[in-house]
Amino acid sequence: MTNGLPVAADPDPWAPARRRMVEEQLRARGIHDRRVLEAMGATPRHAFVDPGYLTRAYGDHALPSEQGQTISQPYIVARMLELAELEATHRVLEIGTGTGYQSALLARLVERVYSVERVPSLLRAADQRLQALGVRNVVLRHGDGTLGWQEFAPYDRVLVAAAAPRVPGSLRAQLGESGILVIPVGGEERQHLEVWRRQPFGRWEGRRHGECRFVPLLGRDAWPDAPPKTE
Repeated sequence: MTNGLPVAADPDPWAPARRRMVEEQLRARGIHDRRVLEAMGATPRHAFVDPGYLTRAYGDHALPSEQGQTISQPYIVARMLELAELEATHRVLEIGTGTGYQSALLARLVERVYSVERVPSLLRAADQRLQALGVRNVVLRHGDGTLGWQEFAPYDRVLVAAAAPRVPGSLRAQLGESGILVIPVGGEERQHLEVWRRQPFGRWEGRRHGECRFVPLLGRDAWPDAPPKTE
C-alpha cells in the first residue's frame, strides 16, 4: 500500500533483472548505443533460455542451449549489435539463428532480418519463440550459413554468431556497398571479434575488437562438421 492505495504489480517480473543487466553489464562496460540498450532492456532473454537455467537468464555469462550450442553472454551480443551500426531501414543477414535471441533483438532494430541455421531442431524452436513473442520481420531458413542467403542479397549488414577460421567469401560477396560484417574469427577455442567494412572499388577495411569465444561455424567455407582441435 502507498498512501492508502494498492501498489500495482510489475506486469513483467523480469523487468528489474533486465534493467540491472543493461546498467551493470552493458552501460557500465561501455555500450552506449541508445537503441541497442533499449532493445536489450525490452527483449525477454528468459524466453530464449532453457528452463533449467531460468534463474541465470540475465547473468553475465553465456548459457548452454540445445544441441550443444549456447546463448551468448549479453555483453557480447550488445557489443556485436553496437559494432554493426544498425539503422531502422537496414536489411540484415544473420548467420546462426541459435535460440533466436539475437534475431529478436535485431527485429527491434532493423527493417528485416534473414537468419540461417544449420540445425533443424534449433530453427524450429527459435521459430516458435519468435512467433510466441509476435516477431514478424524475421525470415528463417535451414541451410549452410557459410554460404549466406543469396536470394535476398545484398544486405546492409551481416552478423555471424559462430566462430570461423576466416571470413567466408560468400558472406563478403552478399554484403552491399558500404556494408558492415561482424564475425568472430580465429581458432576453435579463442577468437577475435572482427568488423569488416566494404569500401569503394572493391576494397575492404577490417579491424579487431577484442577476444571472444563462440561455438564453431560449421559448413563448406568454415570448420568441417568435426572441427579440428588446435594446440
